[in-house]
Amino acid sequence: MRKASREMPTEWALEVLTKAPYITISMTEKDGTPYAIPLSLAKADNGCFYFHGAQEGKKIEILKQNNKVCLSAVTKCKPVVGPKDNSFTLEFQSAIAFGIAEEVTDEDEKIYAMKAICERFLPNHMAAFNSSIERSLQRTAVYKITLTSEPTGKRKQYDKNGDELKYGRME
Repeated sequence: MRKASREMPTEWALEVLTKAPYITISMTEKDGTPYAIPLSLAKADNGCFYFHGAQEGKKIEILKQNNKVCLSAVTKCKPVVGPKDNSFTLEFQSAIAFGIAEEVTDEDEKIYAMKAICERFLPNHMAAFNSSIERSLQRTAVYKITLTSEPTGKRKQYDKNGDELKYGRME
C-alpha cells in the first residue's frame, strides 16, 4: 500500500466488506480480459460471502473457467475540501479481498445463503422468506466466496479539528 498511514486493520477491512451495500467482484475471462460487476453480497456466520443470481450469463461462464475473484468495496465516500489546505479531496473507506467463488449446489446451504442475503437486505420481510424459497430456489444460482487471504483496508477521513485520522486513530 502506497500510503501506509491510511492502512487499517484486517478486522476493520472485513467490516467494510460486510457493511458495503454492494461489492464489486472482479474476475478474469479465459483470454485474460478483466470483468467486474457490482453485486449485493452477504457475509454469513460461517465467514463466507454469498451472492445469488440467474443460472446463466457472462459472470457464471467466467466463474466456471476461473473461480479466482477479487472483492472491492468503498463506503462513506464523500468529496470534501481539505480542512487545512483547501485542496479538493475525497473521504472514503475501502477494502479489498481475494477469494475463490464456488457454486453452491447443496440445497440446505443454498437456503442458508439465501437467508443470510435476505436477513441482510430485507430483514423486515422475513415472514415471506419460506414462500419465496419454495417459488425460486430451483431457478436461482447461489455462489459462495471463501477468502484466500486476509482483507486489506484503508481510509481517508478527517476529525472535527481537520486532522486526518491516521492508522490506529478511531473516532
